[in-house]
Amino acid sequence: MNDLAKVDWLESVAWNKAGLIPAIAQEAGSGAVLMQAWMNREALKATVAEGFAVYYSRSRSRLWKKGESSGHLQKVVEVRLDCDNDAILLIVEQIGGIACHTGRAHCFYRKLEQGSWVEVEPVLKAPSDIYP
Repeated sequence: MNDLAKVDWLESVAWNKAGLIPAIAQEAGSGAVLMQAWMNREALKATVAEGFAVYYSRSRSRLWKKGESSGHLQKVVEVRLDCDNDAILLIVEQIGGIACHTGRAHCFYRKLEQGSWVEVEPVLKAPSDIYP
């Protein structure tokens, strides 16, 4: 057993000064990186307890369960902590195939091409249809 396993798992996380940690969501089947968000201690605890991704919204200063408005939930398959204990990787099953609030499969839909950000991923569903 390594030293990390002997310590309370939440205490092993290297939270930043604001009490947050970046969390990356990766699709279990395809390996695609879906999004990056933030978690605080309560969000990470809720994610593990519920089995669905729960993040901390910095703009709203509250927890939000991914898909609570859109129905595009993220079922958690695995939770991983990186080597420096300062980033979380969630391996998820993306319900409904849309992870981004813009209606795209993932949030990384812009690509740098010759000094400009170009949208290279299609909108699968209009945001106005997701968030009436």
